[in-house]
Amino acid sequence: MSETVNMSDRQIEYLNLTAELMSIRKRGDVPLAYIRTYGCQQNVADSERIKGMLKVAGYEFTENAEEADFILFNTCAVREHAEDRVFGNVGALKNLKRRHPQILIALCGCMMEQEHVAKRIHDSFPFVGLVFGTHCMHEFPELLYKSLVDGSRVFVRDNDDKKVYEGIPTCRDGQFKGWLPIMYGCDNFCTYCIVPYVRGRERSRQPEVIIKEAKEMIAQGYKDITLLGQNVNSYGKGLEPRPTFAQLIKEIDRIEGDYWLRFMTSHPKDCTRELIDTIAESKHISLHLHLPFQSGSDRVLKAMNRHYDRAKYLDIVNYAKERIPDVSLTSDVIVGFPGETYEDFQQTLSLIREVGFTSLFTFIFSPRTGTPAASMDDPVSDEEKGKWFRELLAVQEEIAAERCASMVGRVEKVLVEEKAKKEGRLCGRTSGNIIVEFDGDDSLIGDFHNVKITRARNWILTGEIAE
Repeated sequence: MSETVNMSDRQIEYLNLTAELMSIRKRGDVPLAYIRTYGCQQNVADSERIKGMLKVAGYEFTENAEEADFILFNTCAVREHAEDRVFGNVGALKNLKRRHPQILIALCGCMMEQEHVAKRIHDSFPFVGLVFGTHCMHEFPELLYKSLVDGSRVFVRDNDDKKVYEGIPTCRDGQFKGWLPIMYGCDNFCTYCIVPYVRGRERSRQPEVIIKEAKEMIAQGYKDITLLGQNVNSYGKGLEPRPTFAQLIKEIDRIEGDYWLRFMTSHPKDCTRELIDTIAESKHISLHLHLPFQSGSDRVLKAMNRHYDRAKYLDIVNYAKERIPDVSLTSDVIVGFPGETYEDFQQTLSLIREVGFTSLFTFIFSPRTGTPAASMDDPVSDEEKGKWFRELLAVQEEIAAERCASMVGRVEKVLVEEKAKKEGRLCGRTSGNIIVEFDGDDSLIGDFHNVKITRARNWILTGEIAE
């Protein structure tokens, strides 16, 4: 059973002590922190909690590492490219630390839960003073203070106590779009994925805590709230009595206000008709279902340890299309999993054509040290996988273009998010998470507006204000 505890008074006291210390040791008028986040939205949410604690400790934030007193990289271990970027960017801080020895450089996140990575940081990057893993968030105030006071290097990882810690202050990056974690960890152990090893087993937050936080966000003006979990569909595991994910979002949907509720990631093996029905009958839940299928081949799905087959995936997708006619379906796909043949790959392409996804997040297989797939026989060359990848992109581009073209002439409710690259234009998203560009004044940013779709490109719609 998941145990929920509050962040201790001791940790809060460490934040106060750090504030006193940094009032003396700051380089400028106020102590400044530079936070760089890699990877998924869960990492973004973790960084927002770290920023919340730093705020209590007296820090303000900067986008310039050169002027920071504290530099933190929150790392991602899902793909090799992300790890390489971290090592390169950390190495670039060596000269900055030499010029300003009082700067504290820290690393946290999923990469730091891997023993071989932590050892490499320890041995090859001596100017990194603080390293902590994903299970140490509630101890960050103490780790920060000790690093600043002692001047000795602090490395803490691999101490998952299976608890859910509440009461950690949060400093959100967005003003109208926000992330709301509902659970942590993963129990699925897909053979290619490092997440269960670096984030631990599933732990769900209490529903009343989540609902309270959702109410607060809506009252603060958040228009687009995304519920986060490695597998939101298994929400409730470890809670007594156990709520379903569908029951949770139904309760949040009852909160009055003008907002959209989204969620990710949704695992096909746990996606129920109850969940689809809840979306269909809701007032606020977006008409967008991100349901990663990874491969269209049953043989490959079994090797991936995904616990569903093609028929089950298509059953839930077809039910979603039946109950939610305007549903926007997106997915993740891995190309070139060890042992995958071109025939297997063709089954993936046929599934993509059959479903008609709005968009896909596509990846060439990246072996992760410590996962079963990393040691599987992988005879297909990188060059051949690249050809498959380009073939997949061409198929999906054609599908996306047709879907976008079918929306021309419709009026869509759009949350205006930011300025577009072209002067005088704005950019927003529909309930189905499709990007729309249109002419408009900056004052529209952060609100919902009706936009008539006038033109379609491969991935983006163009329109005009219809109000």
